[in-house]
Amino acid sequence: MGIAAEALKDFKGFHPKKLPEREPLSPGHRACQGCGEVLALRQVMKALGENVVVASATGCMEIISSPFPQTAWRVPWIHVAFENAAAVISGVESAYRALNRKGKINQPDVVFLAYGGDGGTADIGLQSLSGALERGHNFLYVCLDNEAYMNTGIQRSSSTPYGAMTTTSPPGKKSIGQRTWKKNVAHIAAAHGIPYVATASPAYALDLMNKVKKAAAVPGPAYIHIYSPCPTGWRHGTDLAIEVARMAVLTKVFPLYEVIDGKWILSRKVTKPKPVSEYLKLQRRFRHLTEKEIEAIQKRVDEEYEQLLAMCSLGAEPAEGEESS
Repeated sequence: MGIAAEALKDFKGFHPKKLPEREPLSPGHRACQGCGEVLALRQVMKALGENVVVASATGCMEIISSPFPQTAWRVPWIHVAFENAAAVISGVESAYRALNRKGKINQPDVVFLAYGGDGGTADIGLQSLSGALERGHNFLYVCLDNEAYMNTGIQRSSSTPYGAMTTTSPPGKKSIGQRTWKKNVAHIAAAHGIPYVATASPAYALDLMNKVKKAAAVPGPAYIHIYSPCPTGWRHGTDLAIEVARMAVLTKVFPLYEVIDGKWILSRKVTKPKPVSEYLKLQRRFRHLTEKEIEAIQKRVDEEYEQLLAMCSLGAEPAEGEESS
């Protein structure tokens, strides 16, 4: 039995009618109306509780939660640079471990969380994240993926999907918008051989919170990649974040799965997928795409989902909004 499997053998998930009431991330922050990212972060923090130390990369969630002299954080929290949240939490985790060993503190069960957006994770923070995963620090890293550098002006990142409009990948007569395919950071994290990797979505809150609880229970590094809708950058209605997030799963654009000790497990199997066009039409960042381009995206999504199915164990539950076949 692997490290993660051993730690999770008696795992008990959250009861849907008895979720934690405490809010380590308080209301009253300054997120945009309808922000799916802060909803995802709130779910993460409710799952972790208050016995946690948080390192925040520069990004939307740092900007909206810590305007001096105010803070929305009710737990120890540190803001660091775009590129080094994983490195900083590695140092914090090492310091706690040393202080516990020397008897100067008695806090062996603290959870260490680092989080960043896709820019601070897939791009300029990938090096420090890879190093922390390779060294085996006992921490959880969460990528809140809103698919662009949103707080600095909606610039494209390597996590921006093919065809999307951003301020640095504008569509035009000679441009489709973003011209490269989305980098799969969850697969990159899994390739490090760490005990636990997962994808999650705020549209499936119980699934997200249980994955966070699992990640915190597993000794060693864990990584969770969370789909985080951005009404401002994606150009969708402020009331549509959850609908867009759910549609991403139901169209197979963003599949939900876990990797436990190297074993791939599908969390939600989509047996009757909706066409990708239904997902794309909800967001004006894709409104310039032609039918031919949408067909190419559909083909890519189908291929990647089949590859994932081949890697995963069967027996997953059907996605919410879809009946069992």
